[in-house]
Amino acid sequence: MELVFGLEMMEVYHSRNIYALIKKLLRGDKGPSDEGGLPKSGFLMVLLGIIFMKGNHAPGEEVWEFLSVLGVYTGRKHWIFGEPRKLITKDLVQKGYLNYRQVPNSDPPHYDFLWGPRACVEINKMKVLEVLAKIHDTVPTSFPVLHAEALRDQAERAGLRGRARAPTMAEASAPSRAKSYSSSHI
Repeated sequence: MELVFGLEMMEVYHSRNIYALIKKLLRGDKGPSDEGGLPKSGFLMVLLGIIFMKGNHAPGEEVWEFLSVLGVYTGRKHWIFGEPRKLITKDLVQKGYLNYRQVPNSDPPHYDFLWGPRACVEINKMKVLEVLAKIHDTVPTSFPVLHAEALRDQAERAGLRGRARAPTMAEASAPSRAKSYSSSHI
């Protein structure tokens, strides 16, 4: 419940068997949430996980089939997410977390889900794989092909960050054009 719905069940009164659902965000969660503050990031992570597992593009039919296992059905309002088709194909697409595209030359039309540009920037594949592993009660290395891809994704991200910060050897060894000033009035 915590991973997908962002809720944790807490015991309030042991003697009366009374429980409460408590909002719980994923650590470092900066993902989407609705107006009431219930996180949708766990739901998004599941969607991104399905896409990742299907080779980085998932047929819409398979996404809806998987979500139905979780009790989330298209056309039926969900008590946390509202109408899931609107949430997924409109809200998450508009915010850039997902791409939803028609498969070329499909008749009748079929659609695929892909990671959107915002998901590619804000969410790494290893985090998604960790969520998938938790759902399956295992560890990320239990998915060797996905784990290898997630490690490559991490390395690429680290390389991009390193290149953005570190000057090249030519830049580092080039003489400075800055003028040096000294003053005894400091």
